[in-house]
Amino acid sequence: MAELQSIYCDLHVHIGRTSEGQAVKISGSRDLTFAGIAKEAAERKGIGLIGIIDSHAPGVLRDIRAALDSGEMELAAGGGIAYRGTTILLGTEIEIREPGRKECHVLAFMPDLAAMEDFSKWMSAHMRNVNLSSQRLYAPSRVLQDEITGRGGLLIPAHIFTPHKGLYGCAAERMAELFELERIAAVELGLSADSGMAGYLSELDRYSFLTNSDAHSLGKIGREYNVIEMREPSFQELKLALQRAEGRRVSANFGLNPRLGKYHRTYCAGCGSIIDEAYATSERCPYCGSPKLVQGVLDRILHIADRSQPQVPAHRPPYHYQVPLEFIPGLGKRKLNLLLEAFGTEMNILHRADEAGLAAVAGAELAGLIALARTGKLALSSGGGGTYGKVIRT
Repeated sequence: MAELQSIYCDLHVHIGRTSEGQAVKISGSRDLTFAGIAKEAAERKGIGLIGIIDSHAPGVLRDIRAALDSGEMELAAGGGIAYRGTTILLGTEIEIREPGRKECHVLAFMPDLAAMEDFSKWMSAHMRNVNLSSQRLYAPSRVLQDEITGRGGLLIPAHIFTPHKGLYGCAAERMAELFELERIAAVELGLSADSGMAGYLSELDRYSFLTNSDAHSLGKIGREYNVIEMREPSFQELKLALQRAEGRRVSANFGLNPRLGKYHRTYCAGCGSIIDEAYATSERCPYCGSPKLVQGVLDRILHIADRSQPQVPAHRPPYHYQVPLEFIPGLGKRKLNLLLEAFGTEMNILHRADEAGLAAVAGAELAGLIALARTGKLALSSGGGGTYGKVIRT
């Protein structure tokens, strides 16, 4: 029987266009095609399991069928699509809105292509445009849960704390208000939260956490990712890992330091200030007095918390603050390409290359910054209001 492997996984990547040029994610890059994502994940990023969450679109399904028919890709044992050592999981992001609440997004992954095609047909009867990404589903949240789990799929609430369409961020104070908790496979933290922050909510103790990129361009793939112990990258192995069954598990989360996230702190739309105080409690901006505040992730969590201090259950893996290579000051395309030529993939640069080797290729200063990024010791400014935080050069 095969031994478990540590596999890098990013389970939230958007499709920008089909191979026919049809828009799927309007804000997504045109080179985010099904084939383009597979190639980037396998050859440049070094990611073994990639979740493409616009696979429901009929144009994307045609692209998948074409790739299988041509022999460029094949069905993966255990579920998914295999391409050069990387497995693609077939997923979709769906917007729901219960009466009297704001909208939120959830991810659904299907065990195989036939299940995704069937699910797409069902969604088309409850959606205005099934060809586009992240569309509103006109059906109750628990009906959606039935349709996903009834096909053997996985339901994962997306970027749960963000004020822009996150379940806790704007739609509910408790997940049980929308779904049956025992039929939630995992939760995705989003770019502005970490495991410790989520520990303020006891409702989340049972779940495996995922840290994914929510990539809208090829370069953003892998800006957050997971290490998952599996026999091979596949749907069925992921399902076991999220259940922490038979030795499979999420063994590490690599995510942005929440201070780098776009929605970490409360933002004032009046004066443009990010309110980076210990706790933004005021209903007005402390700098200009405006009431036009967008509550940040940290402040929202503290507002809805049912604990005075965060608690992290014993099964929770370490959360590593990963500064993506694109955030490293001075690391442009030329030097990044030199590093890729030397070390193969971004995962190798981030995890396996030693500082001396990095310095020989890109210089001592950049090598030092990458080394500091690994240890979480880079100085950062906080993000908020849709603007990322930044690495501060000292």
